[in-house]
Amino acid sequence: MTTCFPSLEHLLARDHPGVARDSRTIAYVHPQRRERAVVLLHGMSATPAQFERLARVLFERGYNVVVPRLPHHGHANRLSEALQRLRSEELYAAGRRYYEVARELGDYVTVAGFSLGGLLAAWVGQNYAVDRCVPISPFLGVWWIPNVLMGPIAERLLRVPNRFHWWNPFLRERQFLATNGYPRYATHAIAYSYRVARTLLDEARARPPLAAHMAIVTNSAEVAVNNYAIRRLYKSWRSARPGNVDLIMLRGFPLSHDIVSPLRGRGLAERAHPRLLDAIDPLRAAQCR
Repeated sequence: MTTCFPSLEHLLARDHPGVARDSRTIAYVHPQRRERAVVLLHGMSATPAQFERLARVLFERGYNVVVPRLPHHGHANRLSEALQRLRSEELYAAGRRYYEVARELGDYVTVAGFSLGGLLAAWVGQNYAVDRCVPISPFLGVWWIPNVLMGPIAERLLRVPNRFHWWNPFLRERQFLATNGYPRYATHAIAYSYRVARTLLDEARARPPLAAHMAIVTNSAEVAVNNYAIRRLYKSWRSARPGNVDLIMLRGFPLSHDIVSPLRGRGLAERAHPRLLDAIDPLRAAQCR
């Protein structure tokens, strides 16, 4: 099915034997190049399975869809320490690679992502002429750390040895049962990811994004990423491209960061997925109204 798409074949080949079977790159691809290709980018310590349900819906709508496994993610050993090796340069290289794959799969490219994937999607939209860019709760800072302090704190983290912390200190290693990914995060991965965020915010202030249309989605009751920094990105993009950028603030949702993973409790995915699909595929949403 993918022999006509060498860039995609190369991406799939990056899933080495140490990667869990349920954590590999997802490619829902028709036999031919389509008018639109969609790239969906998962969050830090998660896996492509986070977007599997949305990817399947978009494929059934006729699009070529790929959900890449981000660098150092998805190892079969859920307590792997691979995430501490993540670097800013790898994220930039991954963003370029995913854009190349999408251009091979479709005439028009939509890139969307959640959290770390949302940051990477926003960076792609800033630097590449995609048709649509949809960052979902992008990681541009930590919600409880003021923006002015985030940079110095990130650099301080890189001057001391990496530490791993549980996402949920109560569930600890059992957390991956609900997220299909690593139950811990690496402090160095957070810091290097923030370097990408800081660069993106600076670029957005300095020049217009190359994406034709942008829609930023976030939960008004966000508990992990910094919604103030998200508004800063929105204002920069809106100033440069008025009429081509939307900020979709989800209201009435419970306190939560992950509104994407199907395995999360409280029916979050069932509530959020229709809104996310509307943002990713607005033409189809308009046709259904």
